[in-house]
Amino acid sequence: MEVLITGGTGFIGTALTSALRAAGHRPITAVRGRVPAGVDAIAWDPAAGTIDASALEGIGGVVHLAGAGIGDRRWTAARRQLIVDSRTRSTELLASTLAALRDPPDVFVSGSAVGYYGDRGAEELSERSGPGDDFTARLCVQWEAATRAAADAGIRVSTIRTGIVLGAHGGMLRRIVTPFRFGVGGRLGTGRQFLSWISMADETRAIRYILEHPDIAGPANLTAPDPVTNAEFTTALGHLLRRPTILPTPLTPLRAVYGTELVETLLLASQRAVPHALTSTGFEFQHRTVDAALRAALQRPPE
Repeated sequence: MEVLITGGTGFIGTALTSALRAAGHRPITAVRGRVPAGVDAIAWDPAAGTIDASALEGIGGVVHLAGAGIGDRRWTAARRQLIVDSRTRSTELLASTLAALRDPPDVFVSGSAVGYYGDRGAEELSERSGPGDDFTARLCVQWEAATRAAADAGIRVSTIRTGIVLGAHGGMLRRIVTPFRFGVGGRLGTGRQFLSWISMADETRAIRYILEHPDIAGPANLTAPDPVTNAEFTTALGHLLRRPTILPTPLTPLRAVYGTELVETLLLASQRAVPHALTSTGFEFQHRTVDAALRAALQRPPE
């Protein structure tokens, strides 16, 4: 299958490109500006609302992962607007373009996140659970709704509500592993908030599974079957690195840098999401425990 990937040079996109190629598919990257000679890519400019539609004719699938970083800087009014626009406008551009093709793709896999559910404590959250009402929840609702033109045109659409992806080369783990190695990593807040995680290997396997299985449509939680609390995650990482995790991480410096709302929403909110759409159709996880996922990410052999 030829698969267009937006955000193909990002944390997940890079791994997905390699995984699809290893499975015999042909990944094609969406790039801004001129397409280099000899590169499997198509040109697009989501800010300007342009894309090379002719290059999409006959393509098998599209995976849309592009969007401005949500947790790397304070949520000013301008940053909020950029986060929303970079997701909704690019998704609307893809959805409307795909809908207008003479030979459209069979499937459109579009990004979302478990932030869709908001702060829900220990409530178990399947794809049928309703949305929350904080910034990330409202963002995800708009983001998913932006795929409507493709679905209305009869294209199979799946919105992937991804949890915390555990990989060595980016994401949350890359940010926190250094303080943990120095013995100053600890739980966040009470540590009772649930963290819905997934290994990078299972993230890319799940996306490929959705591309290849026509019975999966609509939202899909891309999270491992066993969410853990922040305290449990902290203990597992400290044990793996053989470092103490007794003292909690100070939140005052994080609030000073990133703002209270970002810290409360991304670090202290609780989502206990379960991957019903995947498991009910036969998907099997390679890493079912957070310990196994962390070992794989940090390349530590089982004890």
